Amino acid sequence: MSQNFLIRPATVDDVPLVLRFIKDLAGYEKLPHEVTATEELLRQNLFTERKTAEVLLASEGENYVGFAVFFHNFSTFVGKPGIYLEDVFIRPEFRGRGYGKALMIYIARLAKERGCGRFEFSVLDWNKPSLTFYHSLGAVPMNEWTVQRMVGDSIDALARQKLPGET
Repeated sequence: MSQNFLIRPATVDDVPLVLRFIKDLAGYEKLPHEVTATEELLRQNLFTERKTAEVLLASEGENYVGFAVFFHNFSTFVGKPGIYLEDVFIRPEFRGRGYGKALMIYIARLAKERGCGRFEFSVLDWNKPSLTFYHSLGAVPMNEWTVQRMVGDSIDALARQKLPGET
């Protein structure tokens, strides 16, 4: 790892870089068609008083090598907040230098500082290099759980349904 390596929280001025990393990650995951994020949406949701997630940027000297996006969730069973890592990405030409591990260490330290009981993330099942990497850090798969997702029309349809007692 370079002596000039740095991890820092992103600022609103970094929005174009964050969006570029999101698009690079989507390309790696073979999902570029799913990116609908815009700079304006990122500004609204990441850098206002009611931010919904945090972004870390990793750099080597003048080169930004990767990023991580995470947010807090809550475990009712543990009774504590947790950190959910939405995305972590290191540009291909900078992989194998310890930068991904450094981002994971940084977030684990944040989890400890913030009193979190869990640090969780999802990995695509075909992404063997990432699965191997996370396992090497001590992560274990939650095989008994299946991720469920609702988007767009399914959210709209559910939200339109009546609650008990509503007319």
